[in-house]
Amino acid sequence: MRESKRKPLFERLTKGLKEGVSHAREELALKVVDVPEEPPEIDGLTLAALREEAAMTQSLFAKVLNVSSKTVQSWEQGVREPSMSSRRMIHIFSQRPDVVCEIVGLPGITLKGVSIVSIGHGRRKIVLERSHRDKKRRRVQE
Repeated sequence: MRESKRKPLFERLTKGLKEGVSHAREELALKVVDVPEEPPEIDGLTLAALREEAAMTQSLFAKVLNVSSKTVQSWEQGVREPSMSSRRMIHIFSQRPDVVCEIVGLPGITLKGVSIVSIGHGRRKIVLERSHRDKKRRRVQE
């Protein structure tokens, strides 16, 4: 049987309650941090255009994001939506593709026309400038 280094639940709860009481009595100052916003949304067409702007196949893009190529395909076709963790990775890739590529061992790239826009109620979305999206549409139609 594996031995856990974690303290028993009762001890952890007791410690947490004592800290809460100390904080309420202003005997303990807790660190306050801002909670990050949710990662921006992205639709299938924009994701495909982003991947193509990066000059990556679905297979390579999947490896960069650490998902299967079938997953990327289903996102692009609108069958599935990326999870929150995948959306965060896509968000990071859209804003700092050079860093992501460097970390995974690929040559650095620059993406043009990518931005994050507010879509209301605290929600944001990754968008590509119209000229970049239209380029993707023309390829699909050919």
